[in-house]
Amino acid sequence: MTDSREQVLIATCSHDAPCLNRTLTDTITRLLPKDAVISNRWLYEGEAWELKFVAQGDGGAHFRKQAQTATLGFPIDINVLPLDGRRRRKRLLLADMDSTIIQQECIDEIAAFAGLRHEIAGITGAAMRGEIGFEESLKARVALLKGLSVDAIDTVLSRRLSLMPGARTLVKTMKAHGAFCALVTGGFSVFAERVADAVGFDDFRANELKIADGALSGEVAEPVLGGDGKREVLEAFAKELAIPLRDTLAVGDGANDLCMLAAAGLGVAFRAKPVVASAARVKLTHSDLRALLFLQGYPRNELAA
Repeated sequence: MTDSREQVLIATCSHDAPCLNRTLTDTITRLLPKDAVISNRWLYEGEAWELKFVAQGDGGAHFRKQAQTATLGFPIDINVLPLDGRRRRKRLLLADMDSTIIQQECIDEIAAFAGLRHEIAGITGAAMRGEIGFEESLKARVALLKGLSVDAIDTVLSRRLSLMPGARTLVKTMKAHGAFCALVTGGFSVFAERVADAVGFDDFRANELKIADGALSGEVAEPVLGGDGKREVLEAFAKELAIPLRDTLAVGDGANDLCMLAAAGLGVAFRAKPVVASAARVKLTHSDLRALLFLQGYPRNELAA
């Protein structure tokens, strides 16, 4: 049985800019008393390294801060998690779409096509920062798009969207090890269906745009999938698949992801807005989505090609 004091520090950086080296890992290791170190290993040399240790009364919080200080100036993410034995590898993944699985915000890209980027991006940003309610912001943004031809959606899908680095590797690897992977977004099903298929997700949940006579009506179908809805989707999938919430992983960047991140066994703020990053225990600022696998202890030789 795993000692409840056993923790693991995971240091990660971008696959495209690997900057971890043995000097840094040795420096981090020396921050601990020798009798507190259990083991360390490269998960992916230059990109991901983990150190298992026995934590003191603060659960490793002070050590995490020391390690962050030791790597200051390097684009490295430092996270500390309970070792948690076999439960470290999660059986259910729920991922946000916009600015998480893809690099864009879909509605902002539609707005750009319509010449409304500035107006709509401002509302999007305020919603993601938690300054206004998500449902209110979504309806306001969609209303501005009333009358836009559905052809704009096809243009955005084919020309303006790109996957976040590591997205396919994340999903393919977790599925290869028996996990169920779902996309859940406050965006729209017309985009989510295509993205889910491209990445390899098992399922998706999203909002529905109303369309009339080949154009956007300016309305969203009820009920609107927002922050509480994302948490409910996580709980529903977990119940349906008989997976305890502690065995789930959720990832997102916006304020409407906070409830989902809090409910998951492992909730990760990915390149998140400040309100989300400050609330999340686990955050990835510099790393790509492969780091979600490293947090679970997957080494290089288990990553799906």
